[in-house]
Amino acid sequence: MPQYLRNAFLALFVVGILLMNSCASRKDLVYFQPDSTALHTSYELNAPKLQAGDILTISVTADDIRATQPFNQVNAYQVGTIQESNPFIPTYTIDNNGYIDFPKLGKVKLIGKTRTEAIDYLRQEISKYIVDPGVNINIRNFRITVLGEVLRPGAFTIQNDRITLLEAIGLAGDLTINGVRNNVLVIREQNGIKQEYRVDLTQRDALNSPVYYLAQNDVIYVEPNGARVQSSKYTQNNSLFISIAGIIITIISVLVR
Repeated sequence: MPQYLRNAFLALFVVGILLMNSCASRKDLVYFQPDSTALHTSYELNAPKLQAGDILTISVTADDIRATQPFNQVNAYQVGTIQESNPFIPTYTIDNNGYIDFPKLGKVKLIGKTRTEAIDYLRQEISKYIVDPGVNINIRNFRITVLGEVLRPGAFTIQNDRITLLEAIGLAGDLTINGVRNNVLVIREQNGIKQEYRVDLTQRDALNSPVYYLAQNDVIYVEPNGARVQSSKYTQNNSLFISIAGIIITIISVLVR
């Protein structure tokens, strides 16, 4: 058999193997395929809770600015003008027992409360000293991590406490063609215990998942599909693979002479 034919057979053989390993159907790739699932996702029922280690910025406002000064480490009306990246912004860290040390009020337990619940609680306590106070709380270190088969894996700091699983995947550039869509892993720590949740993004029921709305420090992992695993094996052993394929083609060419 001429050399050019052997080379052609070798190329076709290698391409054929790769194509067989990379075939994927529509049902493996399309998100939220139509079905009769009823959607009942509620942010209020799944809002993230404040945790130990959360770093908060808290500002208190009122008609009488001077009355707010004991509660603010800086003037409340200057907080919005400070850059978020400024390391000197006054913050309060929730300790391991769930408390912050807040001016005038002393130890205040916020762990386990949603951001809205914490605002309502502080407003109630501060109203003992100020008429009709306003309270705002931001979580400075609300961060989620996306790993695996996405375009841009990494850790992302979120400017507010409301982000969905889909938005997090969007921040990471969406799943690659090799990402397994029906078995996305979300790891969440609650009360010091890590819990795992599996989400099938090809089904509408994913929108009802308890981890559809993410909490701070959630980790999302997208595992590679079989084609990606096989491709990795091929890349690591491509020289050996091509050599064996060449030997097989050579033997065939000798036998058919």
